[in-house]
Amino acid sequence: MVKWTKVAVGLGSNLSNPASQLDEACNKLRASPHVLNFRCSSYFHSKPLGPEDQPDFVNAAAVFETDLTPEHLLALLQAFEKRQGRVKLRHWGERLIDLDILLYGNQQFNQPNLTVPHPFLTERDFVLLPLAELWPDVMIPGRGQIQNIIMQLNSRYVV
Repeated sequence: MVKWTKVAVGLGSNLSNPASQLDEACNKLRASPHVLNFRCSSYFHSKPLGPEDQPDFVNAAAVFETDLTPEHLLALLQAFEKRQGRVKLRHWGERLIDLDILLYGNQQFNQPNLTVPHPFLTERDFVLLPLAELWPDVMIPGRGQIQNIIMQLNSRYVV
């Protein structure tokens, strides 16, 4: 019997009409035979975290069920990025498309090429807010309830 696991993926782009890049990535994910119950959040705009001499980003989150292992899901996402034309120009730099596994069920693991939950998930409002829109009661393994994490993140910026 095939086991389906609920996962969350972060999407981001800041090149070549970023919203259309996210649309294309969502369409590819939705059409995959390894994806069920696909939902995508609203699109959120954010300033780049890396070099400031690049365009602003458009970000979203997707939540769905998959029958793929975490490693196979990562390979699928990387294949989608490559087919869509992603080229990494510099660390935290501009991107045509970026697809990151944020959550894989309630699992936690740290492998050389994949850490789940995503290591920066709880530090980035442009990831937390779209994810909370889709999955408002999710518990981030090892970190707590998403709404509490968002409140703590927001309190750090209150002046």
